[in-house]
Amino acid sequence: MTLFNPMLRASPLSEIFSDHSTLQGMLDFEAALARATALCGAIPESAVQPIAVQCQVDKLDVQALAQAAAGAGNLAIPLVKQLTACVKQHDEQAARYVHWGATSQDVIDSGLVLQLRAALVASEALLGQLISALIEQIQRHQHSVMPGRTWMQHALPITFGLKLAGTLDALLRWQQRLHEMKPRVLVLQFGGAAGTLASLKEQGINVSLALANVLALNQADTPWHSQRDRLLEVGAWFAGVSTTLGKFATDFSLLMQTEVAEVGEPIAEGRGGSSTMPHKRNPVSCAAILTATTRIPGLMATLYASQNQQHERALGGWQAEWETLPELITLSGGVMQTALDLIVGMQVNTEKMRANLDITHGLIMAESVTLALATSLGKQAAHHLVEQLCHRALDENQPLAALLAQHPQVASYLSLTQIEHLLDPQQALGSNNTFINQVLARAAQQNRELV
Repeated sequence: MTLFNPMLRASPLSEIFSDHSTLQGMLDFEAALARATALCGAIPESAVQPIAVQCQVDKLDVQALAQAAAGAGNLAIPLVKQLTACVKQHDEQAARYVHWGATSQDVIDSGLVLQLRAALVASEALLGQLISALIEQIQRHQHSVMPGRTWMQHALPITFGLKLAGTLDALLRWQQRLHEMKPRVLVLQFGGAAGTLASLKEQGINVSLALANVLALNQADTPWHSQRDRLLEVGAWFAGVSTTLGKFATDFSLLMQTEVAEVGEPIAEGRGGSSTMPHKRNPVSCAAILTATTRIPGLMATLYASQNQQHERALGGWQAEWETLPELITLSGGVMQTALDLIVGMQVNTEKMRANLDITHGLIMAESVTLALATSLGKQAAHHLVEQLCHRALDENQPLAALLAQHPQVASYLSLTQIEHLLDPQQALGSNNTFINQVLARAAQQNRELV
């Protein structure tokens, strides 16, 4: 699996979900639990430091822990056992208070939430960089005219800036959702054996409040051992950002096709080559993004299926999340990092964009002529007339402008100068620039509000 990490998971999020970080998150919970229970008088203050000192991954036998987890059913049981043994070597009395009042799922879930917090911080930074890179490219290409395409065919002219603005528009919404989501998902899991904190008796709520404070997490109204909507929301956010960037990568790779050649990926030694064809310049970044976004829907399906959990502790559904959510997040991190590198370094051939507008001999602008004639002939009659001339232009390989100027009915209403003006792609951009400016303005406003 690590062989593919540079290709598919090259972001800070991968280290956050490493085995080391997973175990450390659980140990951070155990250290915080000792502090919280001592603050509330549930365990002696003298037990805190001996426990906290041993809450380091390098003090564990990770291989033995992994083997023991197979029999125990989860990582927390052998982790607590090893941690207790480590504490006992230095302070036998303190070892009695390891894991006081908690259950295995509290350790695993709260450790995961600590990882999620780090992942969301890293993702927020990546998303901010993506937004900044897009803004810069949009401003650079706000007036770079190119064919708009519907059903994979030329439609009407747009600018490359507008195409990029569509991606920015979506990412701004994902940025807003992230801001709204964090308080809901960065929540402590602490319920004890069956979600009642019964082992802590009347101190349960106070310990829970203290533990949330020590870990800087929000407090849940109820333990969420078998209510997994928070994790589903997190997964959906990462999946959504990835699919937005997957749509961008799809379009970009299509624009890189030899016959189109309007854009190119960043140039670097050995990048995008073929083992047999020296001329190739393959869209390798797009391939990495689309590889991940092809897999992510299946991972999301598992998270949805995992919502069906039994009673107060799941049999299978909870366990299915353990690898699924980290896999989804690290793939999404790779998508964001790869997309960022692509956007920053992409090559844009504005001359080819302009040339591609002309390959249909002006047909891409036929609608503007139809609308100009419609004021005199009526919409249907004008459409029929221009459509016939479009067919002739294709069949006879002639410019549409010449056929329009030669047609007596058209010539009676439109001069050659008017026809040429109507067939100029720069004159047919409609509200293109207004849409771009609206998105750029919202990006600036949102940046001020979220800082």
